[in-house]
Amino acid sequence: MTATKVDPWLHIVGIGEDGVDGLMPATRAVVEAAEVIVGGERHHKLSADVTAKRLAWPSPFNALIGMLKGLKGKRVVVLATGDPLWFSVGASIGRQMDPAELVYHPQVGAFQLAAARLGWSMADLETLTVHGRPVEQMIAFIQPSARLLILTTGSETPAKIAAFLTDRGFGKSRMTVLSNMGGADEARFDGVAEAWDHEVPPFNTLAVECIAAPDAALLPRVPGLADELFQNDGTMTKQEVRAATLAKLMPMRGALLWDIGTGCGSVAVEWMRSASYARAIGIEPRADRRALAAANALALGVPKLQLVEGKVPDALVGLPAPDAVFIGGGLSHATFEHAWAALRPLGRLVANAVTIESEATLVSLQKKFGGELVKISVERAEAIGPLSGWKPLRTVTQWSLIKR
Repeated sequence: MTATKVDPWLHIVGIGEDGVDGLMPATRAVVEAAEVIVGGERHHKLSADVTAKRLAWPSPFNALIGMLKGLKGKRVVVLATGDPLWFSVGASIGRQMDPAELVYHPQVGAFQLAAARLGWSMADLETLTVHGRPVEQMIAFIQPSARLLILTTGSETPAKIAAFLTDRGFGKSRMTVLSNMGGADEARFDGVAEAWDHEVPPFNTLAVECIAAPDAALLPRVPGLADELFQNDGTMTKQEVRAATLAKLMPMRGALLWDIGTGCGSVAVEWMRSASYARAIGIEPRADRRALAAANALALGVPKLQLVEGKVPDALVGLPAPDAVFIGGGLSHATFEHAWAALRPLGRLVANAVTIESEATLVSLQKKFGGELVKISVERAEAIGPLSGWKPLRTVTQWSLIKR
């Protein structure tokens, strides 16, 4: 049987500040032949000389796919800024429509233009977007000597980021805002974070060269942040145990963690910091601890941590299937069985116990399901008068296994 051939009818076209004049001849011909052009106000202005029916982005924006499917049979162009597959609308369209119906026409985007203006190697920097997203997401990337290119969400964004840098001991960091790159109104604004006072156009790209002061907060993305960086009520997975726990949970790009008994959220926060686009749901019955977890997520650059109220296992019903599960509280056979059933293939489950009763539960589960049991003992040096001695933390029994 011969597969039915699908002809592309929808073109996703990247466009810059130089409008249709900056398009390759073949791409320009596609735009000029369009019956319908979809885009934002600035996109329509950049292509104003082209005669076609004009449609604005729908509201709400997630109605776009339905709108586009309703145009099938016409020659349709969607205009996007720069490269439509780099933090842009093209990726969303591609995930929800038949790829055989689409043609992408990339353009030099803001990241490439900004790197060229600054003489920065694209291989040696981080590219981020906070456009339409919480600005706090960039906090996780503040590292000594890091270079960041950030798509902003408006004219006020650079000042917010300058404040984040200054508060964390990176006030000397060099900042450059570039706006309208490639157009007649291109502008550049330079300064340092601690003295940033520029008023910049709303459509801009921010470059940051992170410079750490001697007392700067060091917040690596490798698990094991210092305990004092988390607001907590004394009940939390401590630094050394947390690092070992995350190693067994294996954070991966885009993966989802259930953090059962999340407390102040230290494990969930570090999971999300450790891998790009990693997600976490913290399940916690106490409102005061959920508030601590939310504050820690915001302060440490993972504002999308989702928090769920309720007691396990009932609170787990209806949650999306996880790639990893951490049981730090609420351990029981019922909680394990529900989590294990929901866990995706190759998912990782880790449970920590500090009481004799919860350790007995882990031993019982390990005999039935296998996995690895480990005892983790940590001692920290403390002053004893003019001398020093070792103070042990509570010993933790850890059970870990992979769903095969």
